[in-house]
Amino acid sequence: MIKINCLNPIAKVGLDIFNDNYEMVDDFAQADAVLVRSAAMHDLDMPESLKAIARAGAGVNNIPLDKCAEKGIVVFNTPGANANGVKELVIAGMLLAARDITGGIDWAKSAKDDPDVAKTSEKVKSKFGGTEIKGKKLGVIGLGAIGVQVANAAVALGMEVYGYDPYISIAGAWNLSRSVKHINTTEEIFRECDYITIHVPLLDSTKGMINKEAFDMMKDGVVVLNYARDILVDEEAMAEALKSGKVKKYMTDFANPLSVKMEGAIVTPHLGASTEESEDNCAVMAVNEIRDFIENGNIKNSVNYPACDMGICNKAGRVTICHKNIPNMISQFTSAFAADNINISDMVNKSRGDYSYTMLDLDVSASDHIVKTIEAIDGVIKVRVIK
Repeated sequence: MIKINCLNPIAKVGLDIFNDNYEMVDDFAQADAVLVRSAAMHDLDMPESLKAIARAGAGVNNIPLDKCAEKGIVVFNTPGANANGVKELVIAGMLLAARDITGGIDWAKSAKDDPDVAKTSEKVKSKFGGTEIKGKKLGVIGLGAIGVQVANAAVALGMEVYGYDPYISIAGAWNLSRSVKHINTTEEIFRECDYITIHVPLLDSTKGMINKEAFDMMKDGVVVLNYARDILVDEEAMAEALKSGKVKKYMTDFANPLSVKMEGAIVTPHLGASTEESEDNCAVMAVNEIRDFIENGNIKNSVNYPACDMGICNKAGRVTICHKNIPNMISQFTSAFAADNINISDMVNKSRGDYSYTMLDLDVSASDHIVKTIEAIDGVIKVRVIK
């Protein structure tokens, strides 16, 4: 029985995918696999039984990736599963920044006891009129699953869209509207665009990327949207940019003691991926990743081990090996199997940084002896017998 622990509530539509070979347990220390959303895992002791962690979402800064890789724990995320929900909130953010909709709503609430509210509203509506987004320039920094959808939606709304991503995937490039202008530097987006939205992962190179130097390049009255990660923006510099009028509105999905006090910021409580549909999509994707890994050894959408897929095993045996990405590993594996008179019918080896993953289909089931032999090889982290 495979034991599954949920560190956060996970949508039932996903959990229902587990069959009778899986058991939900409350004790993290017993888990073979873990499903998580936002729970912090950096200070947790990873049990020896733990084989996989699936994050029901895209960001994985709450998971100790290196620590997991060192223990042969494969960490998955669910890229694109919540993209539509975030995209729609970004579009809503642009509209809220362009038209003072929240100001108009607040006025209407304050005038609820005015018997002449209809006439009064005609007198005050010019305060909340704002501008349209059609024809305005939008800069999208990061063209992953969310950024591509935001760019395409903005094109459909009549905006002139600039896109920047030096690492855009083939799938992203195929899905991106031909109307999006490809930009080679963020500086050009800072200089040209009326609206700037960021959709990049949190890395050392992206932390605080929207800072004073960036603001100095931007147009007066620019709107900045941050529905990715809070610390991508230097919020002390943002507060000053809002005060000076350099930034007209700061739209952010990250409430913190600084952002909620900023005059000119519209802050939401991390709603981007909180739609029912997004939570369902992430749960389904995360559970399917766990099942495919547990049952077939396949790795799809891992953030600390390489993608590696041999489909469903139709041979007598399958073994997977998490190991260091160092010379002479494959030859040691094949020699060990040959010494045990076990024929390898198919094999895949993939590497990612310091770590590698090898899958071997065998003409016979793997014996305890061969497993122990492989485990004893220097550089091997974890061996699993799939079949």
